[in-house]
Amino acid sequence: MNEFNMTGLLVVLVIFIIILFLSGIRIVRPTHRGLVERLGRYKRFAHAGFNWIIPVIDRLYQVNTTEQMVDALPQEIITNDNLNARVDAQVYFRVKPDEENVKNSQYNVNNYQYQIVNLARTTLRNIIGTMTLKSANSERSKINSELLKTLCDETASWGIDVVRTELKEIDPPKDVQETMNKVVKAENEKIAAVDFATATETAADGQKRAEIKKAEGVRQAAILAAEGEAQAIKLVNEAANQYFVGNAQLLKKLQALEASLKDNAKIVVPLGSDLVNVIGEMAGMVPVKK
Repeated sequence: MNEFNMTGLLVVLVIFIIILFLSGIRIVRPTHRGLVERLGRYKRFAHAGFNWIIPVIDRLYQVNTTEQMVDALPQEIITNDNLNARVDAQVYFRVKPDEENVKNSQYNVNNYQYQIVNLARTTLRNIIGTMTLKSANSERSKINSELLKTLCDETASWGIDVVRTELKEIDPPKDVQETMNKVVKAENEKIAAVDFATATETAADGQKRAEIKKAEGVRQAAILAAEGEAQAIKLVNEAANQYFVGNAQLLKKLQALEASLKDNAKIVVPLGSDLVNVIGEMAGMVPVKK
């Protein structure tokens, strides 16, 4: 009987130990890190993989160390020119995976995700509240930079790394948006009209210059032709005066006269001229008597 009781007690003890061991197993994923607390006090750091804690006495809290995103939630912000702008932004961050920073994310701040959202909303109000609506829309990169810098400074002791911030929208009131669209449309039409007028003026100027160049070319060609003709006449006269002397000169004149009058059926010349006698002797023409 005593042996049976001892055997049963041993079996129960073994089962209890097995259950105790199995209930204390904790698996930490590679994307997480763990903090083990014993009776409410920090005990040790749990890396990814297999971990064992004492059930009931110990507790393991897992912390996500991958990059996360929180939405700052849309809010109405009054700009420097007294317009209500609807602003929304996103913040990307991650908990640093080393032991000290994981501890800071749990023990230095209460619910860091909620705190980041509220800090981002407050910072956006401070930044955009000093800007006009137009400058806020045109300087989004500046707003993102200032928001990122402020969040990094304010969360330095939280054990997190703010990766980047993205300004999703800055929407003005509906009536202001319609007015802005009309202004933009008018400016675009004005720019298009100016561009068209400039192009037309440029084309007209180019055509004018082309006509001037063409006229100058015609004028220059006429001048050159006239100069060439004058030079040719000059050379002919010089050659005639130099080489055609006496009868040779007279022969040249006759040839020129013959060439100019060869198609005439009848030739009438004054009687008594030496030229007429020469023509009669060489061409067989009879002088007309008075």
